[in-house]
Amino acid sequence: MVCQDNRTSPLPVKRTRDYARPVSKPAGRVEGRTAGNASLQLGVDRSSPVPLYYQLSRQLEEAIEQGKLAPGSLLGNEIDLAGRLGLSRPTVRQAIQSLVDKGLLVRRRGVGTQVVHSQVKRPLELSSLYDDLESAGQRPATHVLHNVLEPASAEVAAMLGVAEGADVHRVERLRLAHDEPVAYLRNHLPVGLLPLETADMEATGLYKLMRNAGVTLHSARQAIGARAATAAEAARLGENEGAPVLTMARTTYDDMGRAVEYGSHIYRASRYSFEFQLLVRS
Repeated sequence: MVCQDNRTSPLPVKRTRDYARPVSKPAGRVEGRTAGNASLQLGVDRSSPVPLYYQLSRQLEEAIEQGKLAPGSLLGNEIDLAGRLGLSRPTVRQAIQSLVDKGLLVRRRGVGTQVVHSQVKRPLELSSLYDDLESAGQRPATHVLHNVLEPASAEVAAMLGVAEGADVHRVERLRLAHDEPVAYLRNHLPVGLLPLETADMEATGLYKLMRNAGVTLHSARQAIGARAATAAEAARLGENEGAPVLTMARTTYDDMGRAVEYGSHIYRASRYSFEFQLLVRS
């Protein structure tokens, strides 16, 4: 953290069971490790117009998203952190409260401020969830639940531009980040587009497999919604029945205009959000 002399020093932490708690170090210099055994460096720029609390909260949020502060990690109390980092107590309190409001931290009586989980923030672009998680340091993993051929329903046939009843691939997967379920993914693909081996789909993302097979992804039509989780969906995602989930339906096209996949996905609203960039029309 940048203190009064503007030097940067790491936030000290101590490994205690499965938690990481900041602890004091002698001679003014502090060193430590997080629960993920990676040094956690924090710093603020006092000359920046960006408020100090926001600089601190963003760095803590990034540490949570990247797994440097794992679920269950404990932060020190506000007085201790403020004194050690050279910030005022209200600044530290505001930074922590902003993450509590986002659901990333929780205050527990008799325990302290604890990391709950990270939230996946996905840019709204034609990309694979696996690739987005991997680039964000979220340690993605995939469990393939179904990988079968089946007759296309009227809906799937219309989306893929095939005859109703024609064979299509149906792939259902559970996507995890930091070993926690994030999304339930169901995709339909035309037959003969690419090999769909279960082991390959558990090792990487579907779009990467498509690119490796020579499929050039060009564009997609996508609809996003929200609803309550059914009992089966909640069980898959580790939520309570009726918990809010985000839904996404996407049809992806290659550079020749062919529909190459139709996806119908469900995301945990507590762990997932989409990010938009909005422009003013000229």
